Amino acid sequence: MIKRAAGLFDSFILALFGVVILASLLPPRGALVPVAEGAADAGIVLLFFLHGAKLSREAIIGGLVAWRLHLAVLAVTFVLFPIFGLAFSAVPGLSPPLAAGLLFLTLLPSTVQSSIAFTAMAGGNVAAAVCSASFSNLLGIVLTPLLAVALMGGIGVEPSLSAGTEIVLKLLLPFVVGHLMRPLLGGWVARHKALVGRVDRGSILLIVYTAFGAAVVDGLWAQVSIDDLVELLLLCCVMLALVLIATRGLGRMLRLPREDAVVLLFAGSKKSLASGVPIAGVLFPASEVGAILLPLMLFHQVQLVVCAVIARRLGRDLQSAD
Repeated sequence: MIKRAAGLFDSFILALFGVVILASLLPPRGALVPVAEGAADAGIVLLFFLHGAKLSREAIIGGLVAWRLHLAVLAVTFVLFPIFGLAFSAVPGLSPPLAAGLLFLTLLPSTVQSSIAFTAMAGGNVAAAVCSASFSNLLGIVLTPLLAVALMGGIGVEPSLSAGTEIVLKLLLPFVVGHLMRPLLGGWVARHKALVGRVDRGSILLIVYTAFGAAVVDGLWAQVSIDDLVELLLLCCVMLALVLIATRGLGRMLRLPREDAVVLLFAGSKKSLASGVPIAGVLFPASEVGAILLPLMLFHQVQLVVCAVIARRLGRDLQSAD
């Protein structure tokens, strides 16, 4: 199961960068623009509807037990990460959209699938990982837009203050409807995980294509150089290293059991591309979304590679101890 999940990550990353290349070469123009934007909006709604349908109430109720762990994950996700984001977005030389993207990625909730997969690989508390990641994504629907409006105004790219209605209609309402329909859809979703996963990823690819296409038409690659991409990659690596060190230290300070400390390490250090892409599409002008998503895409790749290595090592250490 874990190997299959890792394979999905690899193929999805390749597809993601393939879509960026396609959007760079063949961006939607003219009459295709409203069609692509309408399809992307539909993808956002579908994505959050599926998120709601997949979140079990058992996970919500069961998560209340390990409240110290969940509070620690949320504190790293929505407090420590944004502090790093404010510091890193002030690095000289970054253009306003890239600096905004670097800050935006730090405001996002944790991942679900990879946090659970890496926790399992490392011999951690899988049930707690499900709860922590689910809580993070649930709160992120509200907290991420609020943090973006509060923190991003000073770096030249402001989220739309009129986006509140769109957040409710495109993110929150589909999520709530999906969750309320879980008694009817839960069994179907569980039986067709592969199909739901393909729809999930397909929606993200569609949104990325539309966002990057609009940015390319607006001159994205004339504004972003190879040096900019290298600098972003280095900043993402340093930021991830600092967060991993912080989560490891926090787990020791709280004296968490090993299996819970593993959850904090992985759920606390991740940022969700699945949530970030549609939220960016709602918050920012279409011409700016592509550049804002670049740091998130780079960080997403780095976090998967680094955490896969750490998870395998922790898993081997656990087997050796047994």
